[in-house]
Amino acid sequence: MSVFDIVGPVMIGPSSSHTAGAARIGLMARNILKDEPVKAMITVYGSFAKTYKGHGTDKALVAGLLGFSADDTRLRDSFSIAAGKGLEITLRRSDEEVDHPNTVRIAMTGKNGNQAEILGVSLGGGKIEIREINGFEVSLNGEEHTLITLHRDQPGIIAQATTIMAIGHINVSTMKVFRSGKHANAVMIVCTDSPVPAEMVSLIGNISAIESVITLAPL
Repeated sequence: MSVFDIVGPVMIGPSSSHTAGAARIGLMARNILKDEPVKAMITVYGSFAKTYKGHGTDKALVAGLLGFSADDTRLRDSFSIAAGKGLEITLRRSDEEVDHPNTVRIAMTGKNGNQAEILGVSLGGGKIEIREINGFEVSLNGEEHTLITLHRDQPGIIAQATTIMAIGHINVSTMKVFRSGKHANAVMIVCTDSPVPAEMVSLIGNISAIESVITLAPL
C-alpha cells in the first residue's frame, strides 16, 4: 500500500472518485483521441448520473478533456473555458444499468477530424480504468507508459511490433490483445517501463494491417 492509497490524490473538488477520478478519465479520453477535441458527448451512469452536479463530476470531466489535471484550479471554470475554446459539450444522464456506479462514456470529435469513444470508471481514490475504446473491451489504468495499436487480426502483427521494441531495448511490463473476432479488428495494449520513442512508433505504425498507433504517458 502506498501513501497515495492512504491519503488520496491532490485534487480540486470534494470527492476523489467523482471529481479527481472524473478529471483523469477526461484527460485519458483526450490523450486517446490524440487531437484537440471540438465536440464531446458525455453520458454519465449510476452514481455519476445522480450526483454529478453536487460533486463537480461534469466540470471535472470537461477539465480533463481540456487537458487539465485533477489539481488544476481552472477545473471550476471548465465549462466557460471550453466554450471559449470552441469545445461543444453535450452531457446527458442515463438510467441504463452498468457494472460500476461511477461510469461515463465519452464520444469525441477532434479539430483534425479524429474520432474516439471511451467507457471509463472511477474506482475511488483517484484511480480509474478505461474499459472500452471504440467499442473494444480493454483494461487501461493510465499508470504506465502505454502503446496501443488498432489493427487487423492476422499472424505476425504482435511479433513484428514487439520485435521493434525489443531492438530498441524497450522493456514490456504487460501486454494484452483484444479482438472482435478471428481475422477481424483488434486492439493491442502494451505497457512499458519507459516511453516508446517516436521513431519506433512510426516503424510500428508502418507494419501492414496496423491502422493506427497511440502512445500514452502516465497520468
